[in-house]
Amino acid sequence: MTRPAIDANRLAEELAADEEVLLDLARNGDVASLLRPIDVHFKGPQDSIEALAEDAESLGFRFIDFGEFEDGDWAADLAFDGATTRDAIKALITRALEIELTHNVEFDGWGCNAETGKPD
Repeated sequence: MTRPAIDANRLAEELAADEEVLLDLARNGDVASLLRPIDVHFKGPQDSIEALAEDAESLGFRFIDFGEFEDGDWAADLAFDGATTRDAIKALITRALEIELTHNVEFDGWGCNAETGKPD
């Protein structure tokens, strides 16, 4: 399957916006190379969100939950286990922007907890 060509400027904007998130994680003791659950959010029309949820596993994600916005858009929360290195986040954002194109949804960000490698 051919991967869709994403907008390089959009990728650069997303990565620049995520830089502060990565710095915050580091300030909280994050060891970026450690795997941890990372939540990924998409929003869009109900039928597109439902199709994305159905395809989540084949896209490398676990489906977590649906949500609904006041404007009528729906949301899908997906997750996977990953690292927060800059290369890993670039790969995640690239994949999310490809999913936007293939599923008629909007990537709405990602999030995770800092992983220090120390017991809680």
